[in-house]
Amino acid sequence: MTRQSLKEFCYQLPKVELHTHLNTSFSDKTLQELVDRKAKLDDNSEYRSWKLTFTENDNCPIDESFTLFTFLHKIFNDEYSIYKLTYDIIHEYAADNVKYLELRSTPKDVPETGLTWPVYVDTMLRAVRDCRAEEVDIVVRILISIDRRKGVDVARQTVSLADRYLHDSDGIVVGIDFSGDPQVGDATDYIPVFQSAHEKGLKLALHLAEIPNFEETLNVLKQCHCDRIGHGTCLNQPSPGDGRKELEEIVLQKKIPIEACMTSNVKTKTVRDYESHHLDFWYKRNHPVVLCTDGKGVYQTTVSNEYLQAAEAFNLSRQNLWDLSFDSINHTFASDSVKSMLRAKWGEVKSKMDISPYGCNS
Repeated sequence: MTRQSLKEFCYQLPKVELHTHLNTSFSDKTLQELVDRKAKLDDNSEYRSWKLTFTENDNCPIDESFTLFTFLHKIFNDEYSIYKLTYDIIHEYAADNVKYLELRSTPKDVPETGLTWPVYVDTMLRAVRDCRAEEVDIVVRILISIDRRKGVDVARQTVSLADRYLHDSDGIVVGIDFSGDPQVGDATDYIPVFQSAHEKGLKLALHLAEIPNFEETLNVLKQCHCDRIGHGTCLNQPSPGDGRKELEEIVLQKKIPIEACMTSNVKTKTVRDYESHHLDFWYKRNHPVVLCTDGKGVYQTTVSNEYLQAAEAFNLSRQNLWDLSFDSINHTFASDSVKSMLRAKWGEVKSKMDISPYGCNS
């Protein structure tokens, strides 16, 4: 099979995307428009000189990545930009044959632009509903993010906001994302917040073990519910005699799905290369993994490209790729009726695709 035919197969494959951050998932076109607009509004051409994406051979350590994200937040800081990002991102994922998308973001208060937490979420919801009214072929759900840099009090307020929208968004807001710079703070401090969110019926997607912070990850997984793990880069890196094997066993026993973001991890240097990615470890153990982009704009990737990279790195067959995609439906935060609808949609597509039994790299 040629690389081009494999690439085409990955594009044609119906896909699920469960780990997408709003502020890093722009297209080049959308970013350019919003940068130009911001430069004009602020009368400051400095915005145009910022390097805001990583091209094919670029990489950036994780701490430098979070510095870059602060620049992006300065550009995306009003209602217009949040709507534009959400609306365009939904269309772009749909164009990549993504049929179900969970979009996550941390609400902002920006007094000078009139942005508040409720306005932020309402603006995202308006974009989702406008895309639905246009009959864009994608189901979209929203996770409201807790930034671990902001502290527990802010996290509690975030859960309260998410709880309100859980009951007042026509099923669009479904849960909580826990993210932010993993080098800041201790996730253990947030355990009561996670427990409260779970009790309220909010789904939990938690960034854990993105770096080797073993103790906090173990404490979180022992003491509270976790529906999915974001990244999980260091879950399976035990050192002899220090008890870290216990962490791996908890994840396997509880079958907690892992949101695998291969390109993001390679470009932020949390893994050495695609062939070293922990996706292989979990996949070989029949553990649930979902291929995701993290921030398709910053890391210059697509969901189709993530399937391509996985196929080439681990010699996955077309059937393997199909199964990965289809199984991802099980790990969405969608209702049972939506999951059934998605499975039927996959079934309709499968009869039209050539799913050969041989390895993609053969």
